Amino acid sequence: MKNIKILGAGCSKCKMLEKRLQALKTEHGLDFDLEKITDLNEIISYGIMMTPGIVINGVVKSIGTVPKDSQLLQWIKE
Repeated sequence: MKNIKILGAGCSKCKMLEKRLQALKTEHGLDFDLEKITDLNEIISYGIMMTPGIVINGVVKSIGTVPKDSQLLQWIKE
């Protein structure tokens, strides 16, 4: 099972990313754990200075943007 972390303090992009990931999970029957990281020190520990950040299984995939659904699906299915 994949572990996906959304790194961010709760900005509108972070909230949008969470909603899109939850929708993709439901629509495509995907199996992953979704975790929101809001602690600034933990976010910085991933080298992320702009939110939202996406970390999948410990690998930073995106910084500062909300990727398209097709890109999110590709990362989840890797």
